Amino acid sequence: MKLLSVSLAVAGLLLGTAAQADEALAKAKGCLACHTVDKKLIGPMYKEVAKKYAGQKDAEATIAGTIVKGTPAPTGVGWQKSGNATLPFMPPNAGVKPDEAAKLAKWILTLK
Repeated sequence: MKLLSVSLAVAGLLLGTAAQADEALAKAKGCLACHTVDKKLIGPMYKEVAKKYAGQKDAEATIAGTIVKGTPAPTGVGWQKSGNATLPFMPPNAGVKPDEAAKLAKWILTLK
């Protein structure tokens, strides 16, 4: 029983560390200048992004693609219609490599 408790505690720490690392990556790449986890800013909050794409099989690839390539101006992907964004589109983030975008997308989808 003690071994199980220790194993669960270690697993929790590792998962928490991964989440913090991905939030640190978002900060390092400038994502948090427009987005936050749970508050409206310039773009939609990450929890809303996770909710919008929950259950979609291509969600990770879609979000990663948006991070790297942006969304078409001026129409964006509909966030401005919900009142969540003041900017009608997302510009591309050329400073994010595709593998980093995939990591960020995976992290975003874990937020609920």
